Amino acid sequence: MEIRAIKRKVGPVFSKYGIYFAFALLAVMLAIVSPPFRTLANIEIVLQQSSINGIIAVGMTLVIITGGIDLSVGSVLALSAVVATSLAHPAAHSLAVTLGLGVLVGLLCGAANGILIAKKKLTPFIVTLGMMTVARGLALVYTNGRPVINLSEAYNEIGSGHLAGIPYPTLVFLITILAGVFMLHFTRFGRYVYAVGGNELAAKVSGVNTDRVVIITYALAGAMAAIAGIVLSSRVMSGSPATGAGYELDAIAAVVIGGTSLSGGVGSIAGTIVGVMIIGVMNNGLDLLNVSSYWQQIVKGSIIVMAVVLDKKSSRN
Repeated sequence: MEIRAIKRKVGPVFSKYGIYFAFALLAVMLAIVSPPFRTLANIEIVLQQSSINGIIAVGMTLVIITGGIDLSVGSVLALSAVVATSLAHPAAHSLAVTLGLGVLVGLLCGAANGILIAKKKLTPFIVTLGMMTVARGLALVYTNGRPVINLSEAYNEIGSGHLAGIPYPTLVFLITILAGVFMLHFTRFGRYVYAVGGNELAAKVSGVNTDRVVIITYALAGAMAAIAGIVLSSRVMSGSPATGAGYELDAIAAVVIGGTSLSGGVGSIAGTIVGVMIIGVMNNGLDLLNVSSYWQQIVKGSIIVMAVVLDKKSSRN
């Protein structure tokens, strides 16, 4: 009886905060086995490396909470990056025009996904799988399969500059987090996102324009992917049509690990960020320990499966 009583008390706490405990345990273990892990320089590297996945994952969180999925973000990232970099040659266009058109490309790709899903009632998996192929093909056609180079100093500064000691990629990541938290937890739109994911029919009966919510959600996910593409291309000082492959899987993994339910209606930006950091810390730690990238993929895939199993178990409870 005492064991059952303990389980009843500890169970809800572990269910709610288990991901935070797991992150703390992972960080402590890596700090012990790999002294370079705990240096300030390495922490900065982890944050910069996690920023790309984090920006994408914020948009993916919104999509998954509505009960959808977006497999196209990696390809949209590449398309947006090559469009932005093609306009970012020295003395070609202003930085505002370059960034604006790059984000617009991602926004339009995401909106196209949302329209097909909301208006035509097509399956999100199929629609975004199609967009993944189309966007990648457009990126290859646009660049003739070659990377875009010779970028302006102002554009490259986005990936290499600092503000008050904070790298710009990390700063963009933090701004994205704040915007996502505000939008999802402090606006009417955020409440509608949860309502659509929880029960779309009930939300529609209650007067929510569910089609508009879905379209805006996918458009925002596309815009986030575009922002990530701009940050990434500025860091490597080139726009490649091949970049972003597999990024959608990392974003989905971060969201699911962070406790967002694949069934929709449940999730938070805070949980997603912890999921992003778990993946970032794990990748960094395994690199420092000289673990093969092949094994890293196995570990990451196993974590995703375990997260989904826990999600299903909590759904039944």
